[in-house]
Amino acid sequence: MDKIRFNYPHATGREIEAIRDAIEKGHLSGNGPYGKKCQAWLEQTIGSPKALLTHSCTAALEMSAILADVGPGDEVIMPSFTFVSTANAVVLRGATPVFVDIRPDTLNLDERLIEAAITPRTKAIFVVHYAGVACDMEVIDAIAQKHGLLVLADSAQAIHSTYKGKPLAAYGALSSLSFHETKNVVSGEGGALLINDARFAERAEIIWEKGTNRSKFFRGQVDKYTWVDVGSSYLPSELIAAFLWPQLEDLKPITARRMQIWEKYHAALKPLRDAGRIQGPTIPVDCQHNAHMYYILAASHAEQDHILDHLKSQGVMAVFHYIPLHSAPAGKRFGRTSGGELKVTDDLYARLIRLPLWPDMTEGDIQRVVEAVQGALARPAQRKAAT
Repeated sequence: MDKIRFNYPHATGREIEAIRDAIEKGHLSGNGPYGKKCQAWLEQTIGSPKALLTHSCTAALEMSAILADVGPGDEVIMPSFTFVSTANAVVLRGATPVFVDIRPDTLNLDERLIEAAITPRTKAIFVVHYAGVACDMEVIDAIAQKHGLLVLADSAQAIHSTYKGKPLAAYGALSSLSFHETKNVVSGEGGALLINDARFAERAEIIWEKGTNRSKFFRGQVDKYTWVDVGSSYLPSELIAAFLWPQLEDLKPITARRMQIWEKYHAALKPLRDAGRIQGPTIPVDCQHNAHMYYILAASHAEQDHILDHLKSQGVMAVFHYIPLHSAPAGKRFGRTSGGELKVTDDLYARLIRLPLWPDMTEGDIQRVVEAVQGALARPAQRKAAT
């Protein structure tokens, strides 16, 4: 039986041609013709004053923390249910991540709990748009404005999602995208920093260029370039940008196909949701998601294990997701929780299962996944312990 992989990177078929063209142009380091094309596309499509490609979303998140002047003694509010890069960006600056619980419907930062987590040391709020579904940015922006805080966005999963009709990645003073091979559009590794608040644009470019004013030099704005700030080598090579370009060009059809698969899962699994055997994603009315993932929530942790084991036996490579950061060894060492236990986070992570979803899945693949989930729930989880 062939396995249905959890993910398989989609290719448009034009990537090799673009890479060959980049080689022939003779510019292989960062910020070449393809890099500039990708950045201009992001600025125009998302509406950001400035976009900078990075070698990873992790790099973009780290740049966000630097630009926000996060430092020793500061605190940054964020969900615990996120990838480690969100917290690492803060910890690397000597600051403390303050973990807040998530909403039970969207698995996003619970905006109702933010104000209770604010202290005199709070510098920023890091939102994470889980599964490409928006946090309640209207409420979060109002809280941030009231308390004089910056909103930083981990939009790794959110390209082509919207909130109240506006591109989701345009929210937050600084927003980070991912082009990792598991994302909707890919370049193997890769990311981008979207500077939505223009006052950060000039410094962002300097930090991006190893702390130098090199870009100003190439624009003829200075006679020589030199070291003027902290920074690192955050640029991706031109080959990465060349691979990314056809992906960005095909963003709409890629998203459309992912949405078809998402909708097929959602429709086929409705009887199990209606029977209370599983829960599915919730999409608030103001949000248009991008079908980054389709997940189900089992009735218990034991049921999660049972379903995952059954799917594996059927050749379906479904997976769980993040171990909450507040319960990780480094989370306990470098961060703290707000409000005691994070009960929703602890509950949902132990029940969540992500189903395979990638554009080149066949109708047969989708049906096999659905039948495997149905088969897992056709018998009780307790049977696993009895065999």
